[in-house]
Amino acid sequence: MVDEAPEAAGVPDIFIEQVKQVLENLFRFPVLQAHTLAQYFPADSDQSAGQHLRRAVIDAIEQLNPGPNVSFRAPHARLYNILHMHYVQGLTIQEVAYELGISPRQVYRDIRQGHESVATVLWGSINQPDEAASEPTAHQVSSIQSEVAQLKTRRHVVDLCELLDYASQAVQRLAQENGVEIRLETPSAPVMIATDPVIARQIFVYLLSQAVQENQHATLPIALTQQHEDTASLVVDVAGFAIDKPESMLGQLIEKVNWRISQQGQATVIDMASRNPLILVIDDNEGLVELLDRYLTNQACDVVTAQVGPDGLRLAQEIQPDAILLDVMMPDMDGWEILQRLRMNPATHAIPIVVCTVFNDPKLAYSLGASYFLPKPVKRDEVLAILKQLEVVP
Repeated sequence: MVDEAPEAAGVPDIFIEQVKQVLENLFRFPVLQAHTLAQYFPADSDQSAGQHLRRAVIDAIEQLNPGPNVSFRAPHARLYNILHMHYVQGLTIQEVAYELGISPRQVYRDIRQGHESVATVLWGSINQPDEAASEPTAHQVSSIQSEVAQLKTRRHVVDLCELLDYASQAVQRLAQENGVEIRLETPSAPVMIATDPVIARQIFVYLLSQAVQENQHATLPIALTQQHEDTASLVVDVAGFAIDKPESMLGQLIEKVNWRISQQGQATVIDMASRNPLILVIDDNEGLVELLDRYLTNQACDVVTAQVGPDGLRLAQEIQPDAILLDVMMPDMDGWEILQRLRMNPATHAIPIVVCTVFNDPKLAYSLGASYFLPKPVKRDEVLAILKQLEVVP
């Protein structure tokens, strides 16, 4: 964070114009993907070039943030707040002016300076890479820890029965070659927990593969049981088979999703639980969703999003989040209707709901069942303060 906006000295005018174009299309993926600046942010297995470009621009805006101890309307916080509210949160120029108590004309003047400031930060990051960062050695790149560390978890509610069935089919040919019959014992009802489905699927496939190869009998019993609403256990009953090396690939993957391994006699048991407290954000503004996701980084919680009301209602019932952040201005079904439906549904009526809106009407929100009211533009310390009161974050 900086106290003053950086100057645009040495930054080409064409680059400033290109940054302006990106800001004005920050959540239009096809535009970002085809933009000239995307060439500086190559795609990887997790995100496209356009997504990396958007992240870099939002990070550049964040570098203009003077810090949480500076008043929202302080003069040297104004540039950051204008950029953030207009481009990231999606407020109009008139709405930004109202929030800051200045004229729309002043907002237009400041926003031109903001284009230069963001361009300066981005220009520096492109042309002056971190010299302190050393290239990883070939051993580090190829190490198990390095491979697993690069995986980014994306938690969803999944049916473990389906993942286990997939894994069984994936190793079926290997089992036949080894003369082993896999016997799956699973509940008749789906076993639903929140985890990363890709990593969970890899764990099951690798686990069954190793068990098949080490099994000394004609059958391989695998039992999946649901302990509680958000926990389950997988028992692999194979004599001599144990995941006793946490640094192994399987051990690293299990640790990545925060599952636990134990030995019960000759059986290996994996206890699987929903990894972190879960927050459901129901908001059609992609910028605000990404902003809240950033606010909650390193807060030991996971964020699931819904951009339309019906999806939000469905997810709230399916995943039973620890808290819901709800916008009022939604297409098709407004937030007030969503709030009332959530409160009338026995499956969701007890979930804490934080209403976020530009309409400063907390009495209406509370009368319809809101647990907390948070006026937009939202601020990180206010979001965290509410979630701490709800004991969702530490």
